[in-house]
Amino acid sequence: MKRILIVEDEDALCLLYKEELAQEGYEVTTAGNAEEALAALKREPFDLIVTDIRMPGRDGVELITEIMGLRKDIPIIINTAYQSYKQDFMTWAADAYVVKSSSLVELKAKIRDLLNR
Repeated sequence: MKRILIVEDEDALCLLYKEELAQEGYEVTTAGNAEEALAALKREPFDLIVTDIRMPGRDGVELITEIMGLRKDIPIIINTAYQSYKQDFMTWAADAYVVKSSSLVELKAKIRDLLNR
């Protein structure tokens, strides 16, 4: 079973992603901020990380930089409501960039693609 870490500061979205991805057969752990995500990453292995950009404390770009320092082999998807960050070269380190929507079709497709590489 593939393990996914979701980093999202909105509790309702964390719950939605966890339920939807569990139905797809993934084991999902959630973190509400960068510090929780880094602690989870040091505690357990993950096959993929999905992170928001705008969060309290360290943002998603800073988190990606930290993750890459620890483990370069984990695919990372940026999942944000802000399309403007796509132009920021710091986000290019991520393997995919998905703009949040009411449908999780694109996010699920990116997860499948990255995990099947």
